[in-house]
Amino acid sequence: MTNTNTNTYLDIHPEVAHALAHNQPVVALESTIISHGMPYPQNVATALEVEAEVRKHGAVPATIAIIGGRLKAGLTPAEIEVLGTTGRSVTKVSRRDIPFIVAAGATGATTVASTMVIAAMAGIRVFATGGIGGVHRGAETSFDVSADLQELAQTPVAVVCAGAKSILDLRLTLEYLETHGVPVVGYQTPWLPAFFTRDSAFKVDYQLDTPQAIAKVMFAKWAMGLRGGLVVANPIPETFAMPRAAIDAAVEQALQEAQAQGIGGKESTPFLLARVCELTGGDSLAANIQLVLNNARLASAVAQAYGAIT
Repeated sequence: MTNTNTNTYLDIHPEVAHALAHNQPVVALESTIISHGMPYPQNVATALEVEAEVRKHGAVPATIAIIGGRLKAGLTPAEIEVLGTTGRSVTKVSRRDIPFIVAAGATGATTVASTMVIAAMAGIRVFATGGIGGVHRGAETSFDVSADLQELAQTPVAVVCAGAKSILDLRLTLEYLETHGVPVVGYQTPWLPAFFTRDSAFKVDYQLDTPQAIAKVMFAKWAMGLRGGLVVANPIPETFAMPRAAIDAAVEQALQEAQAQGIGGKESTPFLLARVCELTGGDSLAANIQLVLNNARLASAVAQAYGAIT
């Protein structure tokens, strides 16, 4: 049997390749937020703004996707535009979908899980996103658990996020991560942020207050050969945080509507986030953009700190 190098399928953008070759900080960014997370043209504008924010804070952005059957670590503005204008018609790709999209020579937007896979192939250790997936409410009967959690258990990438999306069962999400040995770090907070809100009723495993402290943990974990990544939970800036009661009410209504319409699986998260946006009068979209920018800033600092000790 021929041993095929996975990198045969991987294209690393020249700017990203140069940075990796010279141990300069690189931050991976997902593409599902472009195609499925926001409407056009805000999605393209936000993607470019997030890339600019990473550069502004001393790192190189690597937006990840599958374009024409090629795994891409770093996209051109034209490729980002295609994902944005095509929107939800683009296949949403998780780990299981990667070989099918590649074999078909198709285009797909990567979730947290598949972004981690491709980032790790490229040698990128830090990834900034909005919020991770998790255990869905009602999972005790539906078994609806995001592949993001299992990816965190096996792939060595630090995921900087605003905690878990508030549409999820946060308690069960934390339990699942604990079972699989994935640490949840609160950046300057003891509480798990819940995406649009700065906290929740649940505590993180460890509070760390500097990018350097986070980088030291990353280095120690991987130097010891311990598998998997870690969650770096970075609360949304206070100015843009939304009242927990307002978000909880909107989420509850959206969940009831999704159930009534029979929406589940990979379609549930885009539906719920879009519906919450509508129910909050668009406030949640503005908050979503700000929290992603905030995560890009912290991820850039963590990537720099990690590079300084490797």
